Amino acid sequence: MASDPTSVMDPARLTADPHTGYAELRRRGPVHRMTGSDGLPFWLVTRYEDVRRALADPRLSLDKRHARPGNYRGLALPPALDANLLNMDPPDHTRIRRLVGQAFTPRRIEQMREPVQRLADELLDVVEPAGRAELIADYAAPLPITVICDLLGVPVADRRDFRGWTDTLISPDPARPEAARAAVGAMLRFFTELIAHKRAEPGDDLLSALTAVRDREDRLSEDELTSLAFLVLFAGYENTVHLIGNGVLALLEHPEQLAALRADPGLIGPAVAELARFDGPTPLAIRRFTREDVEIGGVRVPAGETVLLSIASANRDPAHFAGPEVLDLRRPESGQVTLGHGIHYCLGAPLARLEGEIALATLLRRFPALALDGPAGALRRRPSLRARGLLALPVRF
Repeated sequence: MASDPTSVMDPARLTADPHTGYAELRRRGPVHRMTGSDGLPFWLVTRYEDVRRALADPRLSLDKRHARPGNYRGLALPPALDANLLNMDPPDHTRIRRLVGQAFTPRRIEQMREPVQRLADELLDVVEPAGRAELIADYAAPLPITVICDLLGVPVADRRDFRGWTDTLISPDPARPEAARAAVGAMLRFFTELIAHKRAEPGDDLLSALTAVRDREDRLSEDELTSLAFLVLFAGYENTVHLIGNGVLALLEHPEQLAALRADPGLIGPAVAELARFDGPTPLAIRRFTREDVEIGGVRVPAGETVLLSIASANRDPAHFAGPEVLDLRRPESGQVTLGHGIHYCLGAPLARLEGEIALATLLRRFPALALDGPAGALRRRPSLRARGLLALPVRF
């Protein structure tokens, strides 16, 4: 039993410099009782074996009904957006994952390769004449949002400021609580209207198919349908933006690895996996709640407590990865947990990998002189414990 699982580390430090902070926490112990910037407590798990085991432990629930009052519970959303896979356990989780899984089969994802490649080239065609770009706004953000909107069947004229909405939710401004409420309201109106449009004019897209399942087969509630559309767009966009942005920055800061990838374009698959391990977009897995007293890393966590599993810490645990602080694009596949593990493994993982591989390979092929357009120290990241991404990435080529 760990003698003192309480940590006094400021969560703001984990936001500003997560890898250094998590390394210190791993040295202190495997599990830490902490308090977030909102004053709500949670338990933080930092070591690889404990994180991987907990990701697949059915005693750790995603259902908020298992949460004890007064603990951290995650985003507060209305039922029409909250009835999604990130808040569900089996059997509801199994039912809904099976319904939406049809859109993410290997065959379906491979069919998307050509349109994703075409989109990547079109986006770079636009910025190429200028010789410089703000890579997040000009490339890393529009690529996944276009792919997800095409998948869902969102009409081009109706594609709103998704980045503004997600930024507000992931990094809420404590001084402007009305902004988060406004973003939630705008998203709810958007998806409600979009589903109504699909009912009136169904197309050959995922949301039309799910709406038909809801209406004809009654295998989804209306809240589940709306929440599922929200999750596919939100998660499919948010994580891929930062996978691309963080990956480009890591390569530019490690020129020997960038040179290795340029010399061997076939390395792109392992490269994207290693970049996701090295500095991935999701430092923390979705919060979980203990159904009963659970022992993690020798520490007893009582029932009803909130548990956060540190993906960023696990992926740099020297007990599992040799030289984890080193970016090595030829690192053998060794069980990184960037995309989760167990029944909650990321449903969109094949699509995220495809987009990441095409986005990076195309950028490096098109612009052999790619470089940062300014000092790396001037780059700013999103102020969030839950998402690690750049606000902007100016480059020249």
